[in-house]
Amino acid sequence: MSVAGDSGGRAQQMRQRAQELKDAAERANDPQERQRLMDKARRTEERSEQESGTDTRGMDPM
Repeated sequence: MSVAGDSGGRAQQMRQRAQELKDAAERANDPQERQRLMDKARRTEERSEQESGTDTRGMDPM
């Protein structure tokens, strides 16, 4: 297995986790909990971008 493949898989898992956090934030009734979850999702997305070495904000998701 290559290192690039490992980091790509990890980045994908982190993006999936970030989406789960966003979904949980949407369901949260408490505004503070919602904000906490959204902040955690944002940090997780930033880490996934660092892991993958790309900035997905500028890419077309197809």
